[in-house]
Amino acid sequence: MTDVVSQGTAGRRERTLRAEDALKTITSGQDSPERLRRVLEQALVFAGAALAAVYRLGEDGELLCLVESAGVPRTLYGVRDTYPVAGGSPAAEAHRGGRPVWLGPEELAAGAQSRRTPPGDFHLAALPVHGDGGGCLLAVTESPRGFDTDDRTCLELIAEAATCPPPGPAAESEELPPDAFSLAMDSGRVEVGDDILALFALDPDEYDGKVETLLGLTVPEDLPSLMSVVEADHMSIGDRELEFRVLQPAGPPKWLRLRGRLLPGGEGRPARLVGTVADAAELRPDVTDVARVQRLAAALATAGTVRDVGQAVVGALRKPLRADRIALAELENDRLVVTVLDPPEPEAWPELWRLEWRTEWPDAPVRAMPTLATALREGRAQIWPAGAPLEPALAEVGPGGLAVLPLPAGGRMAGVCLIGWDAPHDFGPDERALLTASAGLAGQALTRARAFDAEHELVGMLQRQLLPRRLPKLPGAVAVARYLPATAGLEVGGDWYDVIPLPEHHVALIIGDVQGHSAGAATLMGQMRTALRAYAVEGHPPDVVVSHANRLLVDMETDLFATCAYVDVDMEEGSAWCVRAGHLPPVLRHPDGSTEIPEAEGGPPLGVVAQADFPMSPLRLQPGTVLALATDGLVESADEDIDVGLDRLARGLAACDPAHLGPVADALLEGARRSDDVALLLMRYDGMAVRPLRESWTVWRLPEAVRHARRFTRRTLRTWGVPERDMDAVLLVVSELVTNALVHTDGQVRLDLTRVGDRLRVAVADSSPRAPVRPASIGWEATGGRGLLLVEALSVAWGTLPVSGGKQVWSEIVPGQ
Repeated sequence: MTDVVSQGTAGRRERTLRAEDALKTITSGQDSPERLRRVLEQALVFAGAALAAVYRLGEDGELLCLVESAGVPRTLYGVRDTYPVAGGSPAAEAHRGGRPVWLGPEELAAGAQSRRTPPGDFHLAALPVHGDGGGCLLAVTESPRGFDTDDRTCLELIAEAATCPPPGPAAESEELPPDAFSLAMDSGRVEVGDDILALFALDPDEYDGKVETLLGLTVPEDLPSLMSVVEADHMSIGDRELEFRVLQPAGPPKWLRLRGRLLPGGEGRPARLVGTVADAAELRPDVTDVARVQRLAAALATAGTVRDVGQAVVGALRKPLRADRIALAELENDRLVVTVLDPPEPEAWPELWRLEWRTEWPDAPVRAMPTLATALREGRAQIWPAGAPLEPALAEVGPGGLAVLPLPAGGRMAGVCLIGWDAPHDFGPDERALLTASAGLAGQALTRARAFDAEHELVGMLQRQLLPRRLPKLPGAVAVARYLPATAGLEVGGDWYDVIPLPEHHVALIIGDVQGHSAGAATLMGQMRTALRAYAVEGHPPDVVVSHANRLLVDMETDLFATCAYVDVDMEEGSAWCVRAGHLPPVLRHPDGSTEIPEAEGGPPLGVVAQADFPMSPLRLQPGTVLALATDGLVESADEDIDVGLDRLARGLAACDPAHLGPVADALLEGARRSDDVALLLMRYDGMAVRPLRESWTVWRLPEAVRHARRFTRRTLRTWGVPERDMDAVLLVVSELVTNALVHTDGQVRLDLTRVGDRLRVAVADSSPRAPVRPASIGWEATGGRGLLLVEALSVAWGTLPVSGGKQVWSEIVPGQ
């Protein structure tokens, strides 16, 4: 034992020594903006921290302001950008007192230091940082033991090495260098030097100070990467660098290089992105009109829907042509159906468009605009300069110039594109060639997209019909489901799910996946879902339900197979039986936040082997347990194994708040790879607030069998506290149902009594599958047939359920009514 302790002590000392060496190496080098981040990263490595952040004293001496952070996003733990020095935060206490502050979950909850509820319990450390006016190091760990002795020693070393850098950017009142900019992240207002305005071909007197003005002059393909910088998360303190292209009044776009740093804000001061923009045109080739046509062709080749085509055309033409508005419309018979208006704001378009075309799918007859009808009939691009005599609906689209591009495809007109300018516009020969080439490409793409949309609508309708429209309300549980179709290809997939309420407060949860993506797979999916539901409602145990479905699929002689997971949950007992047919196991999230992937035995996929065994595996559900069933599209991909994906799903489930399953399901689907369909079914087991009372009686075929059944019923009702005056209706229903079973069936008869609250349920099961028939009318001389009419009159509800090999006739009664 002594040797073990000595080895553990030596290991901890070694960790501290390695931390010292790493910090010496980092701090001995030349000072750089990255040094502080590298120092903080040592807290993640050597102290087990999930987050480390350094604060420095502000210029006014009243605030501790965030300088740098490393690790997970700090908003997960409610860590703020600034803390008042005179406040009661751990950071302020450590700074004022000059000594560390160590807090566990209980102290944090009592002090309400977090603004947001974290995903789990965590520990927080605040240590003073000396030098440069002082500051503070904050560290967070989710380890249940918190920061141990060695962790604290490492954090103290890191606090000594984390000297705060001097204040960053110049004050707003100071003049910026010619190549510099300063962007306020909250308002989007940006101050830029004169050199940057020249690169964007903007006059300083005309610049309105908005970042959107600069973004509008960039090449559309470069916008996503640029937006990732100008809309960066305030948690991502650090340097940025990228290259992008900006459009020029004449000639190809110019390549620019942006270098910047996101700086945190303070009380009354927004976070800012500051940096420089320089000319990098020599690093990239020119973009000519030929290149624009090539890029438009590439974009249209991947445009699946009509709206995709419209967006591709807008992206390729509006900004390069500096047009003020552009519209794309399909030609259907004699009417134009507008699919894209850019800009989308109604006030940007003529009055006629706002009144008649601003619906979800606006349309107008072509004959209302003779000029447009003539252009479509001739089938070639037409251009009208400023002042051309046009009908108002067209003239107001482009008062400074209008281009009408008929979109030909296969010997007919597929639609039209309108491009308008407000200021007088000169149409050069290169621009006319660009418009003509773009029109031909767009027309062909529009025809393909129209067929795609029609087929996609059929596919979507089929998918909606095959999946449940809504999930039922469950006694003692809540269930939600999500389905995401694959984004690649058109054909409907074979993933499905179902939730089936069963007698005696059982619920069947089913999820499955038919091989392939085709109409055949979707049809087979619908057949399997219907078959499993039918077998389950018949009352078969889970292994028999899946076995029947397997034989059915084998007998169908299809080339496809299916996987399936079937879980039968007993809501009263909190127990379940799981059957797997080549499918993923369920994932359980226990009430304490831990997760488990049960080792549930499984059989082969459905439709592979006719005589296959499908073993049942038990599951135990405590109130608060979340059960997750998913298809392989959520956890498997070409670069990720199923086991890795299941572990990722389990971690996501552990980090969620099970109180609201809808957001949990959405969070689990974030980032899902859409190369395959994804189905997800979640159920939170809460337990039943009222446990039913149950008693059963086997009815023997004796002359006095009905009297014995009545006696058993009376004795049971007395035990349950039902008054004698309320028993007559129940006894009469028992007499009628038991008599019918004995007279009209053979085999065993069973009487089941159940009480839930003030409602009694009488159920009589027999071996005949034939349901009783309620007579339409009975004459006064009839000698039978009145029993079911009496049952109907005395019951608040009654009916018949199939059970394995027979049926169950049930009646629900509220005594005293």
